[in-house]
Amino acid sequence: MDRIMNKLEQAAHYHEIGYGCAQCVLAPYSRDFGLDEGLALRLSTGFGSGMGRMCEVCGALAGAFIVVSMKYGKEITDGTRYGTDTETTYALVAEIARKFKEKNGSIYCRDLIGYDLMDPFQREKVVEMGLFTTICRRCILDAVELLQEIL
Repeated sequence: MDRIMNKLEQAAHYHEIGYGCAQCVLAPYSRDFGLDEGLALRLSTGFGSGMGRMCEVCGALAGAFIVVSMKYGKEITDGTRYGTDTETTYALVAEIARKFKEKNGSIYCRDLIGYDLMDPFQREKVVEMGLFTTICRRCILDAVELLQEIL
């Protein structure tokens, strides 16, 4: 339980100090897999706001997919496109996405946040309404909780 709370608290802290959704999910796990924290933060930057504000797959979920890939992903190939590591990774990514959708109704930022983040006026409305703080925080914590179930 301490480990779960530790990751949740870390993710919440990253969000409180201004990091994006994917960053908040990936960074607490970076050291577990020998990934430099700074590199993890840079690597996951573009996944925020549904992939560069395109409101596609939720950044928190994308961060979780990266964590799953760090643990189970294919490093050595046997010459095929797939194999055990790839199949395991794909199955776990799909499972996390399914569970996330059950909890939140969608895996897409556009549905979760309800606004077009590419539009500066709509993005400002999201800020004014505090949706990055409420909705995004919930998605971040949900993604971390789902990772704790799977890892």
